[in-house]
Amino acid sequence: MTTTMAREQWGSRFGYLMAVIGAMVGAGNIWRMPYVTGENGGGAFLIAYFLLLYLIAVPGLMGETSLGRYTRQGLIGTFRKVYGNNRLVGLGLVILIFNIVLMSYYSSVVGWSIYYAYHALIGTFTQVDFDTAALWQSFSQNTALNVGMHSIAMLMVTSILIFGIKGGIERLAKWMMPILTIALIAIAIRGLTLPGAVAGLEFSFSPNWEYLARGETWLAALGQALFSTGLGWGIALTYGSYLGRNDDIPIGGGVFTAIGNTSFGLLAVFAVFPIVFAFGISPTSGPELAFVALATAFGSMTGGYIWALLFFMGFFFANLTTALAITEVGVTTYKEERKVPRTRAVLMICGIIWLLGIPSAVNADILGYLDFVLGNWGLPLATFIIMVTIGWKFDANRLRILSLNRGADLYIPSIWEATVRYQIPLIMLGIMAYFLYSNLSEAPLKTVSGLAVLTLMIPLCMEIMRRLQKRQATTSIVGGQAS
Repeated sequence: MTTTMAREQWGSRFGYLMAVIGAMVGAGNIWRMPYVTGENGGGAFLIAYFLLLYLIAVPGLMGETSLGRYTRQGLIGTFRKVYGNNRLVGLGLVILIFNIVLMSYYSSVVGWSIYYAYHALIGTFTQVDFDTAALWQSFSQNTALNVGMHSIAMLMVTSILIFGIKGGIERLAKWMMPILTIALIAIAIRGLTLPGAVAGLEFSFSPNWEYLARGETWLAALGQALFSTGLGWGIALTYGSYLGRNDDIPIGGGVFTAIGNTSFGLLAVFAVFPIVFAFGISPTSGPELAFVALATAFGSMTGGYIWALLFFMGFFFANLTTALAITEVGVTTYKEERKVPRTRAVLMICGIIWLLGIPSAVNADILGYLDFVLGNWGLPLATFIIMVTIGWKFDANRLRILSLNRGADLYIPSIWEATVRYQIPLIMLGIMAYFLYSNLSEAPLKTVSGLAVLTLMIPLCMEIMRRLQKRQATTSIVGGQAS
């Protein structure tokens, strides 16, 4: 006699919401958004970003979370439930591989935040005449240290995920996200008291209308809105699969996530730009804005130890909660497909990610290449696959009636269906086409090689799933005859 264990669920609505916001709020909000805002016209970028966040990302997140709650399965289990036992289930495997590859180099970013949080803790940035540029350069060039930080990051992720959805992810998010909120608010308040801080607010909230007429501004805003929420990567689907049947989806899965993203995005801007302008730092400093420019500014501020500690610990918290979400997609799927205990699934997936992540930790060019391919085509392709699955194969109207509006405080009208069926898939195709056009002449080798790998991956994953399902069917028949 076999016993089936009940599927784990979130312990509370608050815990789920904190976990979801933690999943979506990561390096994209705390580190990337300030410098992307600076490079794209300040307030003009924010207008475009918030418009696209609510018009595109929110409806998509609602659909993805609703599908997860309806199927109560991981990524591949959901695709099997929607498509049946055929090779199209391989599309779910494609998205799973994207998640694992994404986490393999994102763990290096988590490692960076651990390293800088440590230096903030020991007071490195407040030392007299400390050179933060030299610290960043020496860290970037230290292969052993980068591999070590990557390993520590994966060890942390492994340790937390072993405790499960409620005991691990939810418990951590319930105290990490409020602390992150308080830290950013405190830094923002301190920044606003600095001389010249008003110029930072003017830059952030006085739109340069010329930028709104540029296609690059809208594309950057769209990328920030989609990639900071993780739409279509299987995260919302996986987290949604642990919801109860009557939990409120529109608030939890879509609107609240967007509000959280908006809030943390604004908090990051409030925390960064007043300090940037007060210390004469260029708002277009790029990725080094946090690790070099801001680190220098904190060292020059009164009470700089506290502000550096709050910022870099908050940055670490945001990265860690996102890393947990990305990794959980693989853990849930492997656990259900292989029917193994959670601990074994966590060790297997985290071990694979750790091994795959070593090249990115050793060589920043590998990290950059993977991010180039996934960011330009892999993740948009994943979003396209999930939205087409929701909108057409499952049927957006059916999902809206059966899951989206079930137990909801807000009623989602039928106009939502058009967004999922047409708007988001077409936008994803447009993004992939644009990046193909813009990168083919500038980086032909990276573009062609990356697209070749992605093109071959789809039929390969389909064939793998076909063979696995054929083997399982054969095993079932043999087992049935033996009994």
